[in-house]
Amino acid sequence: MHARAVAAMTTALLGTAALLSPTAVARADAPGAPPTVLAHRGASAHAPENTLAAVDRAAELGVAWVENDVQRTRDGELVVVHDDNLRRTTDVEEVFPGRAPWKVKDFTAAEIARLDAGSWFGPAYAGARVPTLKQYVDRVDRNHQKLLLEIKNPALYPGIEQQTLKVLGNEGWLEPGHLAGRLIVQSFSAKSVRTVHELKPGVRTGFLGTPDVAELPDYAEFADLINPAHGSLSVGYVAAVHAFSGPHDRPLEVLAWTVDTAADARRVAGYGVDGIISNRPDVVRDAVGG
Repeated sequence: MHARAVAAMTTALLGTAALLSPTAVARADAPGAPPTVLAHRGASAHAPENTLAAVDRAAELGVAWVENDVQRTRDGELVVVHDDNLRRTTDVEEVFPGRAPWKVKDFTAAEIARLDAGSWFGPAYAGARVPTLKQYVDRVDRNHQKLLLEIKNPALYPGIEQQTLKVLGNEGWLEPGHLAGRLIVQSFSAKSVRTVHELKPGVRTGFLGTPDVAELPDYAEFADLINPAHGSLSVGYVAAVHAFSGPHDRPLEVLAWTVDTAADARRVAGYGVDGIISNRPDVVRDAVGG
């Protein structure tokens, strides 16, 4: 551990008054700048989550970064959906009543394409579909947005890391212009994040969770970001993460999720996080000036 890491850990343990001040911690990459705001599953408080409509709504709100979730169908297509089953956000029970428990992995891409993924949110979105990953990244690209892509439930889908990178490569997302600042791949699985890094070292990667500070040197070998739930954060923890350099020789960054109120946004911004993931990115942006 280098000196910067030791200093940050010591400060965290001592809990100095300076670090407890909401304005004492600046962003690791741009001191004094407000945190970046990212739209969780698209602007999912305004449009049905993980649909193209949610991507477009984020663009309308002026939010550059969108987050999504990727899983795989029975016939090997990558689709953008959060839950491992289709019940909550589609009409799958009506269309396929005898197919319980309606797992994503048990349906073909063509079957999923028949489902209404918007009516549950509101009649204005009736007929919205579960997009494929290709459709999703093409829409993000068309909107000149940036993508925080989560590989969801990788243990259910062996090889999904390589397949995700193939789709991204085919659609131009592994070219230098995208890798430089428009793409991050993350997962709750450290193994999955490490696999992405090993397969394509140029891709920035994030681990979803709050590893112990003592474990951060290991994570810094393959992850550029540590992305915890906002309730698990403290100013000392953020400083400790920033003290380590990741695989691209830059300080590790912190994206906090899922923050939907102005009060929580201001609190988390005061910790010095680099970004805030929100279902209500407009509310967060207004609160922190991002």
